[in-house]
Amino acid sequence: MRVVDLFERGVSMFPDRACLVEGKTSRSYAEVKARVEALAGALHDLAGAVDERCSIIAPNSAIAIECMLAIYRAGKVSVPLSAKSGVAENAHVARQGEVTTLLFHSSLRLHVEELKKECPGICRFICMDAPQLGAEDAEALMRLGKPAPPRLTPDNRRLVGIYSTGGTTGMPKGVMFNSLMWETMAANLFAVMPCAEGEIVYLMITPFTHAAGTTGQVLFGKGATIVIQNGFNAEAVIDAIEKEKVTHLFLPPTAIYMLLAHPGVEKRDFSSLKTFLYAASPMSVQKLRECIKVFGPVMFQSWGQTEAPMFCTCLTEKEHVEALDGHEHRLASCGRAGVFTPVAVMADDGSLLPDGERGELVVGGNLVTSGYYKNAEATASATRNGWHRTGDVGYRDKDGFFYIVDRLKDMIITGGFNVFPGEVEQVIWSHAAVKECAVVGVPDEKWGEAVKAVIEIKPGASVTEAEIMALCKERLGSVKTPKSVEFWDELPRTPVGKVSKKEIRARFWKGHARAI
Repeated sequence: MRVVDLFERGVSMFPDRACLVEGKTSRSYAEVKARVEALAGALHDLAGAVDERCSIIAPNSAIAIECMLAIYRAGKVSVPLSAKSGVAENAHVARQGEVTTLLFHSSLRLHVEELKKECPGICRFICMDAPQLGAEDAEALMRLGKPAPPRLTPDNRRLVGIYSTGGTTGMPKGVMFNSLMWETMAANLFAVMPCAEGEIVYLMITPFTHAAGTTGQVLFGKGATIVIQNGFNAEAVIDAIEKEKVTHLFLPPTAIYMLLAHPGVEKRDFSSLKTFLYAASPMSVQKLRECIKVFGPVMFQSWGQTEAPMFCTCLTEKEHVEALDGHEHRLASCGRAGVFTPVAVMADDGSLLPDGERGELVVGGNLVTSGYYKNAEATASATRNGWHRTGDVGYRDKDGFFYIVDRLKDMIITGGFNVFPGEVEQVIWSHAAVKECAVVGVPDEKWGEAVKAVIEIKPGASVTEAEIMALCKERLGSVKTPKSVEFWDELPRTPVGKVSKKEIRARFWKGHARAI
C-alpha cells in the first residue's frame, strides 16, 4: 500500500465530503485531489527522480497538507521539518536526509533564508502561498496543468519518509519509514478505534508534521473531515468542538491540562466527541479522571515512538470506563499491545521477563522501522535479539496491560537507589494546584544526584514546597521525595509540546563535567 492510497480511498468513497476545513474555507475530497494531482505533476516535472528528498516547513494549513500529499503522490521521499524548531536543528535534519527540494510557507521566509545558507544541497525552493525568495509558487505550479505523474507500483518496503526523532537527548536521528509501517499503523488504529466511515470530523491542532498529522493521514482512509487549527488555544479548541461537531481529536497531556483548567469547561458541549486521543507523554491519573468527567467516556491512549509510530499499545475508550469500575490502577496503563504489533519486556541480559517484572519495553513486527538513515551504529544499538529497544522502562500485568515507569535515560540514581521520575510526577500531578511538573536529578555532593521537582501552578492557585514534599513522603517514602522544589512561571517545552526535561536538567548541570 502507498501512503497516498489512504487519502485516495477517501476520495473514491466520499468525493463531495469536506476534506480540509480551515477557518471559513472548505475544500471537498475531489477538490483537494485535483490540487494534489496538479502539484504532484509539477514536482515530477521539476525533479523526475522518484526517490528525491522533499521537505516541508510550514504552520498547520490546508495547503501544507496538500503539499505533503503531493510529495507522496509524486513518489518522493518526505523529510518533514518543524516550524517550531531552530535553524540549526532543521538544517541538521535537511542535510541528514539529503533534501534537495523545500516547500515552505511565506511566514517562515526568514528561517528559510538561513536554511539556504546552511543547506547548499537544497537546490529548489517552492513557496506555498506567495512568491518569496525568488522561489516558485505552489499555487502557480498547480495552475500549470502538468500531467499527474505515473503511479508507482506498490512496494511495501520502499522508503517513503525520513522522520526525525524527538531530539530530547541530542540532535535528531532520521528514522526510515516504509509503506508497510504506514499500513500497519493504520491497521492497528482501525482495529480498536471507533471510525465510522464518512462520519469522522478530526480536529488537527498540534503540528501536522508530527502525531496529529500522522493520525490525520490515516483517518483520510475513512473519509474524515480535517478541521485545521494552527497551534493550541483552549477557547478556540472548545469552540471548534462545539461548532464543527468534532468527533476525534489528538492532544498531548500538557494541552489537555490547559483545557481542563479553562474557565467553564465543564459547562461546554462535548457530546459530539467519540475519541479523544492522548499520547506523547504520561498522563496524570488524577487529570484523567477529570477528563472522563468533563469530556465523557471518550479517552483513548496510544503509546509509540517515531521508530514504531503511534500505536504500539492502546488503552481504548471502553477500557478507560472499565478502569473506573474497580480497576482504577489501569488508568496509569498505556494499554495492551496493538493487534499487529508484539510488545514485550526485556531484562538487561536480553531475556524476556514474565508479567509483573520491570524491564525495558521492546516491540517487534512491521510497525518497526528498518533503521536510522545512514546510521548503522545507532540502528544496531536500538536492536536486540530481533526486538526494537524503546528505552522505556515498564512492566506488563497478568491481564496484558503495560505500564511505563519511565525512560531509561531519565532514571535518577540517588544514594545508590533508583528513582523513576514518572512515579514522583504522578503524585505531584494529583495536587489540585499543579498544572504541570517535571522531576529531574540534579547534582548533589552527598547523594550524587538529588531528586528535584520543578512545578508550574494553575492560575490563581497556590501551594508550598513543604506541602509538595509532605505529599510525596506520605505516598512514596523519603527516598523518592524531592529534596527541593522550584516553582516556575512556565516549563520549557519541545516543538511538539512535551515538557523538555533536557532543557530543565541542563540548567542545573551547567558547569559540571558529567550530567549524572
